[in-house]
Amino acid sequence: MKILVTGGGGFLGRTIVESLLARGESVRILGRTAQSALVARGVEVSQGDLADFAAVERAVGGCDAVIHTAAKAGVWGSWDDYYRPNVLGTQNILDAMRRHGVARLVYTSTPSVVFDGKNHSGANESLPYGQKFPCHYPHTKAIAEKAALAAHGANLRVIALRPHLIWGTGDPHLVPRILSRAHRLRIVGDGRNRVDLTHVRHAAQAHLLALDALAAPTHPAAGRAFFISDDSPVMLWEWINNLLRRLGNPPVTRQISLRTAHAAGAIMETIWHALPFLPGEPPMTRFVAIELAKDHWYSIAAARRDLGYQPDADLSPLMAELIASLSL
Repeated sequence: MKILVTGGGGFLGRTIVESLLARGESVRILGRTAQSALVARGVEVSQGDLADFAAVERAVGGCDAVIHTAAKAGVWGSWDDYYRPNVLGTQNILDAMRRHGVARLVYTSTPSVVFDGKNHSGANESLPYGQKFPCHYPHTKAIAEKAALAAHGANLRVIALRPHLIWGTGDPHLVPRILSRAHRLRIVGDGRNRVDLTHVRHAAQAHLLALDALAAPTHPAAGRAFFISDDSPVMLWEWINNLLRRLGNPPVTRQISLRTAHAAGAIMETIWHALPFLPGEPPMTRFVAIELAKDHWYSIAAARRDLGYQPDADLSPLMAELIASLSL
């Protein structure tokens, strides 16, 4: 097969590409940069923007399946910043697949599509989509996931995966963000909230399992969304402090209430909207405050049953690998 991986130069996308190459698949990626290291390994690179249908169509043409990982993530930016890559980009993928008769799509989503500001403790896929999103990322991802699953049918088969907080060696997002802000972090709430994490290898494994499931037109997983995780929810602040200690940094001990953090986030969002010349994103937002204080961990029973997904039970070697890479 020839498989297109959008965002194939990113953290998850590259790991998926490596897994596909290891089993002998032909791989093309769509992204905005040249990715010379992947070209040297025989990967075909199609450069372009997801919001550009012509670029997407060129990338999709001649492929047998698409794994769509590319997206604009984060908690700050304009609606257009998120809508164009996440919603329009996904619609372009769907339209191009229909035009070229490409029958299999694995869509990378996020658990935040079901965000409702409440604790999610062992919840499953029966949770409805969120209604009031405090930032554009989960909102646009929910719109895109709905569109992807609505496109599922006899000629275009779709599975959506919702990996939660992807981590691992080479992570450019989660762990670097924690380390760069460690001196400013505050425990939000009582510090006992539990969250899911997903090692990047587990996330990649889930994508390949979904791809294989879609080879069967009547597979029970087709047309559905699945939560994906390490299936070992952690106490968020305990996990963060363990990471900091192992890297020789002091733990986070200062604490604020969720109410205070949420109010501070609302104020900061207002200021950053009013003063667009301020750099970066607000130090706190309403979405981040809730995510730092609430439970958000999910059952992966459906992925185990219907995809054969089986994350490693012992995560200590993976954490040791991460610590070793950060200690170099």
